[in-house]
Amino acid sequence: MVEKLKISNAVAAVLACFLEDVDADRYGMDLMRDANLPSGTLYPILARLAAAGWVSASWEDIDPEAEGRPARRYYRLTPDGAVAAHAELAKMHNRLSKVLGHKPGTQPGWGSA
Repeated sequence: MVEKLKISNAVAAVLACFLEDVDADRYGMDLMRDANLPSGTLYPILARLAAAGWVSASWEDIDPEAEGRPARRYYRLTPDGAVAAHAELAKMHNRLSKVLGHKPGTQPGWGSA
């Protein structure tokens, strides 16, 4: 079971990255690029997600000398975390749709064609 978390815009961005491929292992630099977040924002989010049971983390099993780089710490949504992430992002989408006056599941018409 996962703990309930407050879903800020930054947390939502990280969860959206994970949900692009729930079976993929993601590492910090990859997530920083895709979520457009600095390390000082991303890593505390990852720590909170891991503590709440939404994300698991493991170190890459490589020989750093042979690879010419340090081992990466990989993160992945847990099965319960994936369910919770989908639910929380759907709630966030519905709240934003109501605020913007759009029906849930539709795309807003930004600007004219």
